[in-house]
Amino acid sequence: MKKFQNIINKIISILTVLLIIIIWSLISYLELVPKFMLPSPLDVVLAFINDFKLIFSHIGITLLEATIGLFISIIFSFILAIIMDRYKLFDRAIYPILVISQTIPTIAIAPIIVLWFGFGIMPKILLIFSTCFFPMTISILTGFKSVDEDMLKLMKSMDSNYIKTLFIVKIPLCMKSFFSGLKISATYAIVGAVVSEWLGGEKGIGVYMTRVKKGYAFDKMFASIIVISLLSLLLVWFIKFLESKIIYWKE
Repeated sequence: MKKFQNIINKIISILTVLLIIIIWSLISYLELVPKFMLPSPLDVVLAFINDFKLIFSHIGITLLEATIGLFISIIFSFILAIIMDRYKLFDRAIYPILVISQTIPTIAIAPIIVLWFGFGIMPKILLIFSTCFFPMTISILTGFKSVDEDMLKLMKSMDSNYIKTLFIVKIPLCMKSFFSGLKISATYAIVGAVVSEWLGGEKGIGVYMTRVKKGYAFDKMFASIIVISLLSLLLVWFIKFLESKIIYWKE
């Protein structure tokens, strides 16, 4: 029954995408929006094919920046979540600061980071890190706090210290929450990389978008937007694959 429901869900998703493409094609064909502003799906596909080598050369840089920034955010998120879980006073002091940090738009702090660190890869990684850090930390901390109290009491009755409890109970049981946050952060990482590339650089999808925008090549702009979406989907799919292997008992 569950397998049948999954098939139905996939069919509905595919039909929804097809419906969007049909509506998009009709709007473009009838020129309800000027064609130079809204190219047809066919024009976008042709633009992608014609510029495939160039787009592919930019994809690697964007993926590298996103992966490094995401990996660093995972490490620091685990460290901060562990400290916040261990010391409640620290949790109460830091949590509001984390929330406030998310009220600042990414596009607003990006020029400052570029001004401080230049146009290399460092400011891009820092921007991705700042984007992914909050959801990762909150997801891990939520996972720690959702551990069954009876399990913690059992560990305490066996004279287990915090470190042992952390590795035996808390980290394994927070994996579901961790991967939920990781999927969100993965999409943020790609978007953060593109936004940071808009502000300067030599390679990356964001740089490519800036160049084609100046040439009013909207078909190429739409092609790059689709590439960004596909990169995010592939990254989320890869994380789901890792999740199925690491927390195989979930099923």
